Amino acid sequence: MIARLDSRRPDFAARFRALRAPPPAMDSIRVRVAEIIAAIRARGDAALLEFVRKHDGFAAESASDLKVPASETAAAKSALAPELRRALEFAAERIRAYHAKQKPEPREFTDAHGVVLGERIHPVSRAVVYAPGGKAAYPSSVLMGVVPAKIAGVAEVLVCAPGADLESMRTTLAAAAIAGADGVFRVGGAHAVAAFACGTETIPRADKIAGPGGAHVTEAKRQLCGVCGFDSLAGPSEVFIAADGSANPLWAAADLLAQAEHDEMAQCVLAAPDADFAAAVFAKLEELLARTPRAAIARAALESRGALIVAANLQECADLANQFAPEHLQLMGAEAEKLAGKIHNAGAVFIGERSCVPFGDYCAGTNHILPTGGGARFGSGLGVWDFVRRVETVRMSENGAAALAETTAILAEAEGFPAHAFSARLRG
Repeated sequence: MIARLDSRRPDFAARFRALRAPPPAMDSIRVRVAEIIAAIRARGDAALLEFVRKHDGFAAESASDLKVPASETAAAKSALAPELRRALEFAAERIRAYHAKQKPEPREFTDAHGVVLGERIHPVSRAVVYAPGGKAAYPSSVLMGVVPAKIAGVAEVLVCAPGADLESMRTTLAAAAIAGADGVFRVGGAHAVAAFACGTETIPRADKIAGPGGAHVTEAKRQLCGVCGFDSLAGPSEVFIAADGSANPLWAAADLLAQAEHDEMAQCVLAAPDADFAAAVFAKLEELLARTPRAAIARAALESRGALIVAANLQECADLANQFAPEHLQLMGAEAEKLAGKIHNAGAVFIGERSCVPFGDYCAGTNHILPTGGGARFGSGLGVWDFVRRVETVRMSENGAAALAETTAILAEAEGFPAHAFSARLRG
């Protein structure tokens, strides 16, 4: 069912690399998304309404009808089952408390020549949080996107989500109200990204678009990079578990299954230096699959992209995790804390057996919008910093200008810019 790898075998390196190979690119998606973007740019609202009818499943008379009335958003919050409302509010408060500590502060310092250098922090003016929809609603993603944007001080935070009818969007609307969003638009897919990135007669142009989406959404972000700011290019969700033989095999199996039930392309990998433990996890995984409602999805994910790895030791588990650079990394067993000190490539690290990924998905407080596909080697999860800009400032003193002028001029002339040199020498 799930691939089994042994680091001592000669074919291990190749098989491990193959695990990290991205899903095959689909030229048809690239071409189709390019057509959607071109149509939105050329025909604005008219093209957007055509795509909404075709892909979102409802016919709007005008683009202004895509904005959900504020009364509907408020009503959705009021109509929530009390237990669900309390859960969303509890999660929002924890996310708010965690992200409040990320807010950057402006700074200035004066150097030895009296030059004052610094940076000012400015939020973007308008941000859009994309909330996946269609097969299911994800109110947690609304909280994860809207809350840090509001903490950053973004003047207008909008949510867009696909929805053939408002009833299917109720929890998304309620989450938007709880998070403090300034509006919700009933539109999804590549056409939503294109409309907010480029702007139309009705849809306001965004400075930043954040939030996970499917292959078409990710491809639209890729093609529109530079037109608008984006968070990251999201791929299938993934977990890498590193555990020693003292870990609970049932809990490890449950955590693999929790990731595998996302969709058929989810990736679940466990590395352990104990072959008996890996075998026990495999047995528990089979038991759990026999009774989970999403068994078909989970089994497809485990068979296509899953792996149980028997490593030489815990150091090798850490090395493999760093090479893999997973979205979610779980460290289990008696050595979890020690192992955590060896990790530097991961979107989020869950340390200890009680720290499972689902806590981070919903209400631990950290963000669940994380880099995938090895992006943790160079990227980070969504945060307040994604919604602000640093503007550098220079205030030159008379002494400072005198100290820097000749060096500036020499370097400018070396690069072939005599006017630069002249400008600097005037100040010196």
